[in-house]
Amino acid sequence: MSSLLFEASSLLASGVPQPTRQAPGELTAKVDTVLGIAAWAGTAAGVAGVLITGAMMAISLKRGESSEHMSRLGMVLGGCVLVATAGPLVGFVFN
Repeated sequence: MSSLLFEASSLLASGVPQPTRQAPGELTAKVDTVLGIAAWAGTAAGVAGVLITGAMMAISLKRGESSEHMSRLGMVLGGCVLVATAGPLVGFVFN
């Protein structure tokens, strides 16, 4: 039964075109520019998040308030890790 399904699928898929994976040069340059800006913005947002969380920790310590700053810091650092590893992760999945 499985050999019959394999033959049927190869017969049906024989007419499907297989395009190349190469994008036009002008498009790749524009996409690289947009991705570079997004990566820079993600990195800047991560640094700003760490600075803001540190400032909030210092202010609340001086006031004697107790907040959950470590969970915020963990979320910010988790976002930083995602931004830093986004390219390699996508490359690993699709290559």
